[in-house]
Amino acid sequence: MTDMEATAPKAARPGLMKRLFDRCMEVSAGPHALWLLAVVSFAEASFFPIPPDPILAAIVLARRERAWIAALVCTVFSVLGGLAGYAIGAGLYEAIGQPVIVFYNLQEAFHTFQLRFDEWGGWIIVAKGLTPIPFKLVTIASGVAHLNLATFIIACIITRGLRFFLVAGLFYAFGPQARAIIDRHFSKVMIAGTILVILGFVAVVYI
Repeated sequence: MTDMEATAPKAARPGLMKRLFDRCMEVSAGPHALWLLAVVSFAEASFFPIPPDPILAAIVLARRERAWIAALVCTVFSVLGGLAGYAIGAGLYEAIGQPVIVFYNLQEAFHTFQLRFDEWGGWIIVAKGLTPIPFKLVTIASGVAHLNLATFIIACIITRGLRFFLVAGLFYAFGPQARAIIDRHFSKVMIAGTILVILGFVAVVYI
């Protein structure tokens, strides 16, 4: 080893969150990524807390040619999960739906959402499905209100399709630049993401 090699600074090891992000990108480029996206999309619409958007974005960043099929998978399985949430609200609210709402501390938001059904009907699903508000809140409340099933399905297809194809389209168009920004400014991106999550919780309570 030369003196120069001995005195050269070692490359800093990436932090835990950066290593997790890199691992997520590896999984998103793999053969099981769309299956994972389908499972999360289905579960999030009825009981799971994590939205599928980050996984969808990661898949598009990792393999840009998968953008539209990933958005379609996300939409289809989110609507199917929405039907499961509707069934919980319509027939199993006390046994399953109410514990889910209480677990995520969404009682007040759930009550407010129910009140707005009388005025907006299916349009409230379209509006709320595009926001950070947990979609399970929308689907379970729709079942409790016994919203017309055809109206519910159409509204879910519209709102989920708009949201997920928009996310896929943005990352398809700006993916290379976004990946470069994430790699260069990972800590700042994480802080911005945390702020967005906080704003999402605020939206659940006040919107």
